[in-house]
This record gives sequence, C-alpha cells and structure tokens, in this order.
Amino acid sequence: MHITIGTDHAGYKHKDYLVQLMGTLGHTVSDVGGCQGQSTDYPLIAIKAAQHVAAGKADLGILLCGTGIGVSIAANKVKGIRAALCWNRETALLARKHNNANMICMGARLLDEKACGEMIKAFLSEPFSKQERHHRRVNQISNIEERNCAGDDHKQ
Repeated sequence: MHITIGTDHAGYKHKDYLVQLMGTLGHTVSDVGGCQGQSTDYPLIAIKAAQHVAAGKADLGILLCGTGIGVSIAANKVKGIRAALCWNRETALLARKHNNANMICMGARLLDEKACGEMIKAFLSEPFSKQERHHRRVNQISNIEERNCAGDDHKQ
C-alpha cells in the first residue's frame, strides 16, 4: 500500500519512527512535509497530504499535529477525504470499518510514538465493513459533500 504522511513541527518527533514502521510492514511512504526545528503551518501540510489521497497518489494518509484537531479539520476540506481524528486503537479500527476513513489524524503531544504506531497498524489493516448501513452512511456523507461543493474546483 502507498501511504502519504505529513506533520507539523509538533508531529515531527514521531515521523521517523512511523515511516520506519510502515516500511517494515511493507508499505511505501511519501512524506509531504514537516521539518524538525521549523515552525510549520499544519493546514498547508494537511491539504497537500489530503490532495495526494484524493487524487489517488496514495491509498491512505497519516497526519500529525499537536492535537490532531487542526490537521483533521484542514484535511476534511478536500473533496473525497474522510480524515478521522483518532486517539486509540479502537477509534482507528472503527474509523476504517464504519466510516471508510482514508486518513488518520493523531495528536503527537497527547500520544507517544508507540501508541501512534499501534493505531496506524490497526488503521492500515482494517477493511471497510461489508454491512449495508455503513455504506449507506458514507454515501450520505458523500452526497452532502457533493451538494455543498457544487461548482468548487478545490484548487489550492
């Protein structure tokens, strides 16, 4: 699987560990930014990663900032993105299983790298449910998105 990862300066501390973990799991990773020691505007990183996923350049995406809130809000502005703010293994599993989330967002100031790694392993391994109710609900979200984005080309 091809994964895109992006972080701001707060999330950077976990990035090397997570990239290495994904490599050991057999995934390829595209890093869209976030540098150590440099203040980074998380919306720009989140949009870049989300656009990679929405365009099919990556299968799934991973975003980290201090709380995970900012990157999740920003990423969800991109049409076709379902970025889920997760805080434990169960929320990561359910984000994929019930919501067909295509990006996981985490708070690096709130979670250590091993916890993030466990969440990512769960997120990457869990398929979307085959139950009709979950498909119906994700389709409803997509329909809302279509109605609210009509005529918007989403170019940055």
